[in-house]
Amino acid sequence: MKTVKTALITAGSRGIGREIANRLNLDGYRVWVTDTHEESLNRLPRDWKTTRVDAADPDGMCGLFKGIAAQWGRLDVLCSNAGIAGPTACIEDTSVEEWRRCVSVNLEGSFLAAKGSAPIMKSQGSGVMIFTSSTAGMFGYPLRAPYASAKWGVIGLMKTLAMELGPHGIRVNAVCPGAVEGARMDQVMEREARLKRTTTEAVRAGYAAGNSLRTWITAKDIAEAVRFLVSDEAGSISGVALPVDGHTENPDPKT
Repeated sequence: MKTVKTALITAGSRGIGREIANRLNLDGYRVWVTDTHEESLNRLPRDWKTTRVDAADPDGMCGLFKGIAAQWGRLDVLCSNAGIAGPTACIEDTSVEEWRRCVSVNLEGSFLAAKGSAPIMKSQGSGVMIFTSSTAGMFGYPLRAPYASAKWGVIGLMKTLAMELGPHGIRVNAVCPGAVEGARMDQVMEREARLKRTTTEAVRAGYAAGNSLRTWITAKDIAEAVRFLVSDEAGSISGVALPVDGHTENPDPKT
């Protein structure tokens, strides 16, 4: 009998995570979704597994993986997608608390997801880990120092784990979204516009002007990239940070 593949998607009840979960479920995966937003979790399909947990909570994440091991006994795909935007501010106006929270969710959350997944995947001799980084983790991002620093760290973690886990049959990659349509980026642009004393429309135009295709990205674009990276067709791809960004030329274009 064919084994049904399984996938864990952190922060998977909304936005990019929800699109990833939808895509993998359509491809036949059993999905397990985490989030901190209970209302969104309650709106997910009833046959999906769900856990309300903060990705940066060590005890909560430990309990999550105990549950996965007990109920599924395997884990084929980890999509470590949890992240927060963090503050939009000059470095001198960024509080230590804001810095720590942003780095904790984005980077430490990725560490905890990998820490919990690795033993399960090692025991079965296979698996794929996908981390959601950002083009901010490849270029930097003015006024977003905590976010950019954490996303650079995610790529460093991914590269290291690709080396560490490859001999166990585990592939590790990252996707690096550009400016993705959605409520979170709307809020980021509003804060950025206030700081730059310009309009939200000008900031939006700037994001599009900063990539070669002069476009914004959708959550579905990211999900399709993940779909490829977890597939057998990508069986020799590991240690790669894949931009899905229309090819960023300038991460902070002036319009």
